[in-house]
Amino acid sequence: MARVTLKTIAEHVGVSRMTVSNAFSRPDQLSEDLRTRILTAAEELGYAGPDPAARALARGRTGVIGMVLTNSPRDAFTDDVAVGFVRAVAGSLADAGYSLVLLHASGKNGVVPARDIAMDGAIVYSCAPATAAFAALRERHLPIVNVEGAPLPGVPDIGIDNATGAYQAAQHLVDLGHTRIAIVVSALDADNSSPSEAAVDTASPTIAGRMDGWMRALGQADIVPTLVGTPALGIDDILRERIDRMLDDPPTAVLAFSDLAALEVMERAKARGILVPEQLSVVGFDDNPLAARVSPALTTVRQDIDAKGDAAAQALLSLLREEEATSSQRLPTALVIRASTAQPGAAGRSEKTSSRT
Repeated sequence: MARVTLKTIAEHVGVSRMTVSNAFSRPDQLSEDLRTRILTAAEELGYAGPDPAARALARGRTGVIGMVLTNSPRDAFTDDVAVGFVRAVAGSLADAGYSLVLLHASGKNGVVPARDIAMDGAIVYSCAPATAAFAALRERHLPIVNVEGAPLPGVPDIGIDNATGAYQAAQHLVDLGHTRIAIVVSALDADNSSPSEAAVDTASPTIAGRMDGWMRALGQADIVPTLVGTPALGIDDILRERIDRMLDDPPTAVLAFSDLAALEVMERAKARGILVPEQLSVVGFDDNPLAARVSPALTTVRQDIDAKGDAAAQALLSLLREEEATSSQRLPTALVIRASTAQPGAAGRSEKTSSRT
């Protein structure tokens, strides 16, 4: 069977090819009766619709926004926080008529998604400035919004107030009376080291902000924490091994870079018979949905994922409309006190929420 084209429909209805094209792309140019006749004929003839590539070329836009992820999309979907952020961005973009495609920051087999995928703009999520994706996007002169990344000249930057949230978390432990505190973190190579022994510089702007807050609060209390970290982003076997070594002579409290890392600490402590919070207080970061469901419920720093996703989407939509977007936006956090923290040797607490100040 011959392929049905715009010309086929035009000949069937007795109009020009341009008139048929307008029925699909510029319906306001036709009467309702004529457009209905054309669309009915197209359906009867089995026309699948205009070629997306040709349509994008004619309109000058694809209707697609890319989201560049440090990890592969497969890994991103193991974290409820990342999933929530993607969902929020996708929802806000859909309301404006755009679709979202997920892209890996690095290339493979000569393919660099940020360079090779057709899109109108991109949201870059927690990627280092040296990432190949940034260079590719800027070479294409595409509108870019940077989320939880290092500030870049001329690029709107959206994120949460990591430093203040981390400060509150550490101050909470100080207020409870803890002095032997460990920090469990990614993107930082530290094997149960003191800050003077470890390379505290990190390639992750998110971790850098949280480290700043933790160290500031602990420093004001003259507390030197033990650093337990991995060079990788996220939780890997290196971090698990180092957490186990930390628990050989456990501190009385742990500050974790994420709720998932905090839950890893709690699980490994439980396997050794170390009671949380009676013998070990644990604080996470993010307020992952799991945080309130585990036992004991996890004290953590809450970030508003929906607000962050919407802010990123709105900033990019402003750029696409050629409006001036907010250069930098820091969203507030809140400390959520649950049952995983207590005074050294004391029982747990019920949930209480303290807004950021």
